Amino acid sequence: MSDALSDADKIRNKRLAKLGSSAPSEARSSPDQDSSAEAAFSSSETSNANTVNTPASTDPPRPKINISGPQDSPSTAQNPFSELGLKGANGDKPRISISQTSTNQTTSQRTERSPSAKRSAFKPTESLEAWEDRTLSAIYRLTLDVNVKQDAHGHKLYYVGGVRDEIAEQNEDIRLSTTVLDQAILEAASGLGKTSPLDYLLGCWKRVSRQYKSFRTTTSEDPKFAIIKEARRLCMSYCIFAVTMPEMFGHDPPATNPLTPHLLVDPEDDRGICHDFLSEAVSRWPDDDTVQEAVVGAIEDLSRQLGKMTMNDNYKPYVLALRNLVRYPQIAKAIVQSPLFLPSDVSAAHIEVSTLLGPFFHISPLQADVTTNYFSSPKTRDKGYILNSQRALRMTLQTHQTDLLDIVNHIIKTGKEAREKMLDWMAKCVNVNHKRRALQVDHSTVSSDGFMINLTVCLDQLCEPFMDATFSKIDRIDVDYLRRSPRIDIKQETKLNADQHTSDVFYEKQLEGTSNFISEIFFLTLAAHHYGSEATNATLVQLEKDLKRMDQQIEQMELERHKFINNAGQLQMFENALKKYKDRIDKGLSYKCAVQGVLLDDLTQARSMQFMRYVIVWLLRIVSPLQDYPKRPLHLPLPEEEPMVFRCLPEYFLEDVVSNFKFIMRNMPHIITSTQSEELVILSITFLESSEYIKNPYLKSGLVTILFHGIWSLPGFRIKGVLGDLLNSLPFATEHLLHALMKFYIEVENTGAHTQFYDKFNIRYEIFQIVKSIWANTTYRDRLSQEAKVNLDFFVRFVNLLLNDVTFVLDESLSAFVKIHDLQQELSDAASMEVALRTDKEEALADAKGKAKSYMQLTNETVAMLKLFTEALADSFTMPEIVQRLADMLDYNLDALVGPKSSNLKVENPVEYSFNPKTLLSEIIDVYLNLRQKENFILAVARDGRSYKPSNFDKATIILRKFSLKSGEEIAAWTALGVMFKKAKEIDDQAEEDLGEIPDDFLGKLNSVERSPCFIRNFTLTHKLADPLMYTLMEDPVILPTSKTSIDRSTIRSHLLSDPNDPFNRAPLKIEDVIPDTQLKAKIDAFKLEKKGRRIAEAGIMDTSPG
Repeated sequence: MSDALSDADKIRNKRLAKLGSSAPSEARSSPDQDSSAEAAFSSSETSNANTVNTPASTDPPRPKINISGPQDSPSTAQNPFSELGLKGANGDKPRISISQTSTNQTTSQRTERSPSAKRSAFKPTESLEAWEDRTLSAIYRLTLDVNVKQDAHGHKLYYVGGVRDEIAEQNEDIRLSTTVLDQAILEAASGLGKTSPLDYLLGCWKRVSRQYKSFRTTTSEDPKFAIIKEARRLCMSYCIFAVTMPEMFGHDPPATNPLTPHLLVDPEDDRGICHDFLSEAVSRWPDDDTVQEAVVGAIEDLSRQLGKMTMNDNYKPYVLALRNLVRYPQIAKAIVQSPLFLPSDVSAAHIEVSTLLGPFFHISPLQADVTTNYFSSPKTRDKGYILNSQRALRMTLQTHQTDLLDIVNHIIKTGKEAREKMLDWMAKCVNVNHKRRALQVDHSTVSSDGFMINLTVCLDQLCEPFMDATFSKIDRIDVDYLRRSPRIDIKQETKLNADQHTSDVFYEKQLEGTSNFISEIFFLTLAAHHYGSEATNATLVQLEKDLKRMDQQIEQMELERHKFINNAGQLQMFENALKKYKDRIDKGLSYKCAVQGVLLDDLTQARSMQFMRYVIVWLLRIVSPLQDYPKRPLHLPLPEEEPMVFRCLPEYFLEDVVSNFKFIMRNMPHIITSTQSEELVILSITFLESSEYIKNPYLKSGLVTILFHGIWSLPGFRIKGVLGDLLNSLPFATEHLLHALMKFYIEVENTGAHTQFYDKFNIRYEIFQIVKSIWANTTYRDRLSQEAKVNLDFFVRFVNLLLNDVTFVLDESLSAFVKIHDLQQELSDAASMEVALRTDKEEALADAKGKAKSYMQLTNETVAMLKLFTEALADSFTMPEIVQRLADMLDYNLDALVGPKSSNLKVENPVEYSFNPKTLLSEIIDVYLNLRQKENFILAVARDGRSYKPSNFDKATIILRKFSLKSGEEIAAWTALGVMFKKAKEIDDQAEEDLGEIPDDFLGKLNSVERSPCFIRNFTLTHKLADPLMYTLMEDPVILPTSKTSIDRSTIRSHLLSDPNDPFNRAPLKIEDVIPDTQLKAKIDAFKLEKKGRRIAEAGIMDTSPG
């Protein structure tokens, strides 16, 4: 060989010296014993492949088992690998070996054997040198004989002529040994042709590993084990060279890491990376940092390649490769130290493709090409096909998410540094995605739904170990986490009940100490739900609206087709535009089906609910710090002073609970357990009753919605819904629910939004449904009656708003029917109308129908509530500030239903609008009957100068009898009530006549109040039925403190029920602030007494009453 060293040789020697600085540790795993391995290495045909001109023994030695003392291993010639750590096989213990013995010894042995043993045939004993030659040849598939091309199994053998020549020059036996093995490996690996050195060497590694694991004893006393150990070590060294120094074998450095493709192959395959290989490679990291660089570089390449794939591609090997790699703590530690693991400047749109773990979480059935693959041509597919596709989608996703959890779990369990890095990466994922909750989301600037859902599901599962049924670890969740340098960013988030300044001041005071892992995961999971699954749910809602709008646009476009029918070019352009629009709809529908398939996963949502259950209990513990909930029952009311830590929590902490359970209640209520139901009910009631704890009225309305969906009947499952039985049996509910609903009914009158007028009706509709579901429970009604006696003002406010609603919806509904009736009459002769006029009429009719449908549904529910509450709260409905308005409203609607103009309510197909005049009449009459024992109600009806007509009561009686709407006793009571109204009317008219002309100073000046801009604005609806010009004699005059106006107490009380300001100057006003006008009261009493005395005198009757 030439003395001059090539560049490759210099590099090689440098690496050899580096690798040989210390002997590698033995990394033996529990072997997968390969029964064929030993057979491959003991083939007699292979044993002679490398033996040249070896004389045959005339008297072949017989083998025997000899237990002897230690022997020296064969001497080794100096070679470049001698410094890599090969040691002599010396030891003090006896060993079992195969040795050569003389003929005499053999004969002596025979005489001592049993007869059966004497008949046994003995095979010739193989020398250690021959075994070494045969074994190394089989492992590395090498030959020193140019004429031998294959081994006994047909495997190609690589001729290493250079090694043979060197052996011949040294006049040694032509055979393979560990002394020449390094040169043989290098020569063979450098002349493989199309096969890469690493491909070849990995196969060698598998074979030498099988042989290595086949030894029963692994001490250096066995020369064969020493040979295999050295062969294994050299194989690993050259594998590392093949990865890090391909030029050593005459190859140019590849564009990608040479290890990468081998990580994707089955570990049992010759080209795959097995457990033994990784264990050995990791053991060398302390001595050779290039090994770590190579492995981490390969993982980075895996990540980059996977970032270009979807679930349609062969992504599974990439995930399995990473899952296998992170099982090695050293590799997991190295991964998190990679610059690719968490780049500092990564954006939300790129975090799922530009970080090391991102592409693995990016894989999802929500990727664009995948959704169209699962749900192609969605408009033409039946429901069964869609459901089957969604089931298949969920199964695939669940498997992938299990792999992701396994990867994350192994990284977290590796050690503190890896755990912290993993938490940092997760926090980064949620913190950069705040825009996912924007009103208008630009999806090109945020992470995908699939990525965020995978992250959320992974975090949900990480929470499972500490979420036991008894909440034993809930104290580990640090309430002050957000004040200890939290990983999640909440600065710009809306808080539960604190403005930005208050929140900033609170969080500026950082607390000392570090947060535990449970707290970290808990708060990260909350954020992941907000920006992940809940954001996806919001996307789904918006997508459904967009698809509906696009369908309408398609219909409009089709109506324009006739304009292009005679122009082929324009028609083609029209068709292309239409097709493009339809394709967008198909993609949207495919995505919608995929999102539904992902979100409607029982297992995923069950985990989510389990986490939300912990959030519920944690929140309730914060607001009731002294009650030790859930170990002890929760008691209301909550403390007047709201804990600052609760006030400054992000609003989404509660919002996510509400939206999560709203989604489940609507779509999959069957998965909710009884324990989750109880805590959900307690949460809803608590924050409806203590509504001052939460600022956002729409967040509180979500609690009502949860209860509303909870009472939906589930045929064949739960007739009363998920929560129905619980609302009627849970003591906490029977004690607080009804009052909490009534309180929020009052509060929702003013939400602060521009849509508050209509929002309140939607919210109150849900409240009505809940009340109806529990009204049959006498416990609720008894408690309501008791509370009404001690908290009269509260109930008067409730009754006032209920009356406002009834007045408004009844008037709107009946007005709509009158309009529908008139338009239908006009359109009955549509053929004679002009096209434009007919079109206008038809559009007006459609608008009136829509209005009638929505308002009639509210009317039915509101009148039903009026009927229930007048029965239970008769005193509240007959308070002076309420009773006259109630009487006016009832008389007006009775006149509309049975009076002369009732025929105007006749419309075609009234069922279409849920309009049943007979039922409506019956319920209004029930309200009259509920209040028939109240004298002031009877007087109020009689004083209704606008709508009270005795003939309407007679007509109503006829209808009741004709259609059997009431029982005989009820009709008799109704008839008697009509008589009472007539008598009261006569008496009141006589009293008014007796008073004669009343001075202006004594009048309540209702006209002045009602004509003021403030009063008109607030009472247009509620006083629509009253005569604004009517004066009434004040009974209890009071002075308003700021405007100094005298007004009747009942009038100002009625005003303040809807507007907390002085109607004359808009100054804030409470009923407690008014001042009794005693002087005016005395004048009014004197006037009445004077009028009474004059009437008596004129009648010539002596007043004998006392005083």
